[in-house]
Amino acid sequence: MSANFNCTKMTNEKNLKVAIIGGGLVGSLNTCFLAKRGFQIDTYEYRADLRNAATQVRGRSINLALSVRGLSALEAVGLDKRILQHAIPMHARMIHDVDGKRHSIPYGNAGQCIYSVERRYLNEIILNEAERNANVNLHFEHKLVHADLHKGNLTFKTPAGEEVLSQANLIVGCDGAFSTVRRQMLKEPQFAFSQKYIEHGYLELLMPPDATGNFAMEVNFLHIWPRGNFMLIALPNQDRTYTVTLFMPFKQFQCLNSPETLVAFFQDTFPDALNFIGKAQLIKDYFATEPSHLLTVKCSPYHLSDRAILMGDAAHAMVPFYGQGMNAGLEDCLIFDQFMNDFDLRKALSEFSFYRNPDAEAICDLALYNYIEMRYLVTTRSFIVRKYVDRFLHFCFPNAWVPLYTMVTFTRTRYHLCIAQREWQDKVLRRAKLSFLLLSIGMPLIGLCGRYIGRLTVHPR
Repeated sequence: MSANFNCTKMTNEKNLKVAIIGGGLVGSLNTCFLAKRGFQIDTYEYRADLRNAATQVRGRSINLALSVRGLSALEAVGLDKRILQHAIPMHARMIHDVDGKRHSIPYGNAGQCIYSVERRYLNEIILNEAERNANVNLHFEHKLVHADLHKGNLTFKTPAGEEVLSQANLIVGCDGAFSTVRRQMLKEPQFAFSQKYIEHGYLELLMPPDATGNFAMEVNFLHIWPRGNFMLIALPNQDRTYTVTLFMPFKQFQCLNSPETLVAFFQDTFPDALNFIGKAQLIKDYFATEPSHLLTVKCSPYHLSDRAILMGDAAHAMVPFYGQGMNAGLEDCLIFDQFMNDFDLRKALSEFSFYRNPDAEAICDLALYNYIEMRYLVTTRSFIVRKYVDRFLHFCFPNAWVPLYTMVTFTRTRYHLCIAQREWQDKVLRRAKLSFLLLSIGMPLIGLCGRYIGRLTVHPR
């Protein structure tokens, strides 16, 4: 096929050749969506097929928080019910104080929850669904080393050093925060790009089942140990373990350089977690690997003519503190599929890019803010009061007043509109607080003035 094949008009041509770079969650789900349109799909992943791999892929979180946006995308390809059978609902945050006391903060109304799901299981299910399509070819251990996006020419290398050449009419970059496809777009005029690392990293630990083989803690919660400048979280797994993640400045990680200092640190700051994990397990997991980095990636536009498009972390990598990285990436696939219905390909890519960018940048910013909330604000009285106020007003005015977390997690309201609505709510509460304050001060003053004026009144004799 000619590299200059004209695919501007969207007419479901069976010979439209699509190369999807990245076989992770976003790449494999895009494969499912585009395959149903009858296109010829080749999906390339630089790692081995995880369905056959014996070990967990390093540097990738073991489990994830799945919510409405991600579930909506999975539902569109008929996978939501299968995934939920293997997921664990989490109805609230469980906050652990240093003294061992705990209290829960519900995520939303009764019945609303997010789901803990294993990354590997989710990826396997989507890959299996993609592979069911006869017009799909999955290529593992194919690392993209060069791409001419204008001509659709792609060069891959295998572990054996073999060079593989391919061509595509449309290239979909789903190859993560360090995207090779995006690196090629950097050469294009007017392409804006930024990345920012935060000074905190993360390291994953394992909390085994208790002596009876059951979960060591209450199961239907996301457990958080907020400690100001750092925190510990734990999500439940199907095998009754917890994936425990320590988020902390790298300088503090460097100080915990011996089993003695590590155990002493946990005894002082996470004593109940230490009891659940066990000293031996803690030491084994902590020193088995290095802390991983956290970064935010923003870029614009996401597309190049009718030739290439970026999605997921390749377009908008974010820190994990709002639980929306995966959900936003899966929602990308659903939104892109909807744009593919009515427009020609050039317009579909352009419209998706400009529609999605403000929302992606908004959730990147929200994710950074939520780290402060999780490690510190959840312990403050003002945070708890605001939660109760939001829940009360939402109960009274369910359509007019929707809390920020509810909008982001339990609806598909565009992310940037969630922020705008929150800013309006803040303004309303500030004015209400000011009015109450003025009223509280003003009424006694009116009374005092009245009594003073009464004393000055000259009564006729």
